[in-house]
Amino acid sequence: MSAVRGIDAVVFDVGKVLIEWDMRLLFGKLIVEPDRLDWFMANVVTQDWHVEHDGGRDLAEMVAARKAEFPGHDDLLDAYATRFGETIPGNVPGSHEIVRELAAGGVPLFAITNFASAFWHEYRAGEPLFDLFGDIVVSGDEKLLKPDARIFDLAARRFGHDPAAMLFIDDNADNITAARDLGWQVHHFDGADALRADLAMRGVLALSRT
Repeated sequence: MSAVRGIDAVVFDVGKVLIEWDMRLLFGKLIVEPDRLDWFMANVVTQDWHVEHDGGRDLAEMVAARKAEFPGHDDLLDAYATRFGETIPGNVPGSHEIVRELAAGGVPLFAITNFASAFWHEYRAGEPLFDLFGDIVVSGDEKLLKPDARIFDLAARRFGHDPAAMLFIDDNADNITAARDLGWQVHHFDGADALRADLAMRGVLALSRT
């Protein structure tokens, strides 16, 4: 078995690694009937449509176009634009503690997130955890989305570390594959306990919290 290369920096995804996120949480408050909610999420505010905003598409333009395509849903589409915070119920258990421990140990921290620019900056203003990060590459600002190789290349240049010496953590298998193919070390996130164990094995974090 080959030795694990040392880690100079740790790079986190945000959604579903550091914070919980589910669009149904918002629209479940606004649409009582389960069948109608399922239809709305499958046809109107879909994951693919939302990702367009993550990739930099203008929010006002895309909401206006969706209203024209799906008349009668104006209030719900306005809620998408103005109540995004209600899609974030809280933190992923255990992940923020890991971030704080890494920072306390002097490990450089960075992030690459698929996150709409306006939504990100609104959320970021109220979350001091990200003060511990040296830099955060936001897809909506850069108009690049993971798993596009260009966002990883941009991040490597900005972070100032060799990708082979950075550990990239993400819950999305496609993003993990893309980063690995570009020479990054990777951890496919499936909970804070497994991440802690991996970081301990790599020698950058204690296995047990003190």
